[in-house]
Amino acid sequence: MTKPRIGFVGTGLMGLPMALNLVSAGFPVSVWNRSAEKAVPAIAAGASQATTPADLAEQCDVIMCCLTNAAAVEAVVFGETGIATVQGPGILIDFSSMDPELTKTFGARLRAANGMGWVDAPVSGGTPAATAGTLTVMAGGTKRDFATAAPLIEPLAQRITHMGPAGAGQMTKLVNQILSGGIMALTAEAVNFAQRSGVDATRLTDALAGGFADSKPFQLLAPRMASKSFQDPLGTVVMMLKDLDTVAAVAEGHAALPMTDQARALMRHAAEMGHADDDISTIVLALQTLD
Repeated sequence: MTKPRIGFVGTGLMGLPMALNLVSAGFPVSVWNRSAEKAVPAIAAGASQATTPADLAEQCDVIMCCLTNAAAVEAVVFGETGIATVQGPGILIDFSSMDPELTKTFGARLRAANGMGWVDAPVSGGTPAATAGTLTVMAGGTKRDFATAAPLIEPLAQRITHMGPAGAGQMTKLVNQILSGGIMALTAEAVNFAQRSGVDATRLTDALAGGFADSKPFQLLAPRMASKSFQDPLGTVVMMLKDLDTVAAVAEGHAALPMTDQARALMRHAAEMGHADDDISTIVLALQTLD
């Protein structure tokens, strides 16, 4: 059976390994990225390169996006040479993270423009999971659109859950970010405390493995924080801060966020120190300035 042609928009930290996994799974893949050089590894692996988002859409049956924010998604989909200008692809699967109400608006606009369906499918797991094809995906959209999208997402994920109608995936991602952001901030606090107290922080992941304090973020980030090894980012400060700012905006007036507010403040401090585009582990450096 012929596999659908997939157009992948956004070959950054997360998007590139995702596109490579689709190529490895045998899908015909075309790619487009605003900075063309970031798409080179995908092209070397067998993907073709589109000149514009519209050109991409003309070549493909399905579009996938993994972009930094809602503004980037809007530009790619609804811009002058955007996906919405093309008739043909049946569905857009958006792995980006944004405000749930905004994703509903974008989905309705695209369906009105050219009849395409929209599945909001934000991901969790960072670059290690994107590379391994073991992402966790939380999806929103109609049952019909999700049924179309799920088999195409399988090469990228270990878990794909349909959370409800449009926007439900994005809302679930915000829940994920409350937990993830808080654990990241607490990990920085724990590592800093250990180092200030004479504990060998490089041994914490072994010492605490399997206990109540253990978690995947702790296992990934504590060694980086302890050794101050921040190369090859697992995720950046600015991306987590963007998501926690969205959490705060959505929660305003109906849900208290005392822990999340503290994590946001630490991440904002790290960004102001010049670490916005650095690995999320650099929040430990911001914390150490508060001692």
